[in-house]
Amino acid sequence: MKLGLEVFLENHTEDYVGKRIGLLTNLTGVNHNLDSTIDLFYKHENIQLTALFGPEHGLRGEVQEGKLIDSSVDAYTGVPIFSLYNKEKKPNLDMLENVDVVFCDLQDIGTRYYTFIYSLANTMQICGQEGKKVVVLDRPNPINGVTIEGNLVEDEFRSFVGKFPIPVRHGMTIGELALLFKKEFSINCELDVIPMEGWSRDMYFDETDLYWVSPTPNTTNMDMCVLYPGTCLVEGTNLSEGRGTTKPFEVVGAPFIDGRKLAEELNALNLEGVRFRQAVFKPMYSKHEGEVCEGVQVHVSNRSTLHAFEVGITLLETIYRLYPDKLEFIRAGKRNQYFLDLLAGTDELRKQMERGDTSRFRQALFEEIQQFESVRKNYLLYTT
Repeated sequence: MKLGLEVFLENHTEDYVGKRIGLLTNLTGVNHNLDSTIDLFYKHENIQLTALFGPEHGLRGEVQEGKLIDSSVDAYTGVPIFSLYNKEKKPNLDMLENVDVVFCDLQDIGTRYYTFIYSLANTMQICGQEGKKVVVLDRPNPINGVTIEGNLVEDEFRSFVGKFPIPVRHGMTIGELALLFKKEFSINCELDVIPMEGWSRDMYFDETDLYWVSPTPNTTNMDMCVLYPGTCLVEGTNLSEGRGTTKPFEVVGAPFIDGRKLAEELNALNLEGVRFRQAVFKPMYSKHEGEVCEGVQVHVSNRSTLHAFEVGITLLETIYRLYPDKLEFIRAGKRNQYFLDLLAGTDELRKQMERGDTSRFRQALFEEIQQFESVRKNYLLYTT
């Protein structure tokens, strides 16, 4: 297979001779040989690289989640780096002053919560207003481009972890999402997507011939990526989602949990594709830093039958049932909303969990997925 980056460098660079090029990327912007997109652009005779744009976690992926990042200068190329994880979460006019076209080369992980896709969307919006073109160099959806899970974001709960009404697991590449964002959400920019060659929708990342480069400090392996559409919901509570351990989003727990009992309760439900094991861990940072936590590790037994969003909901409602006085829903954002509501894109999951029955929320998922699929099919660039 060939990445969008590789297709572009082989066939399309002459189209941009004389254009001032901005590049939205990070450490995941590499080719099959792990050569950096930044270096490949900077050294290319047809490309005039004038600006770099970095998403959450920074250009080199060294910054922890939620930390605002200042703009700087790249030590290797001398090209200015403009942070898109600033207070506004988007580029401003000064950042685009020396740019004619913004290229995007980012490895997404296929989940609505992941902010890279909204950095791209916000860049598309500003570029549209300023008459700048956007080119997306497409990359695989690492958890395949077929499976869809979860609900759509309601208007009241749109945020930088859910800017548009798409499902939690959307089954699209970043290039396909860009096409959908432009048309369905009225982003009026000139957009070009350079598709990959040889990628099939049913492929997981480890079925490609690519090296996996973790996009962020707590994005580790394929099991973590497959579980993330569900276990990320834990971030909306006072439970540790495993940040500060070697198994983020695979272990979940807190000092008040009996891990053996929780594992027994969850395994008794016979959820497809996973098994639960008692886990004891001490986060080195983030929630419960330095405290011994008990909980479970979620082991993936069959990723083809796994429904990660279902696993995440079941984890939370089981812990809430066992520890109703100790599990807390935390607040976040400018509007001080419950963070779980922002992640879930609705307050119905939390409210139904508090009432002890999430069946209505679960029943509505099928209809919302069907609604999205009818739109999604218009933007798919690859077959299975």
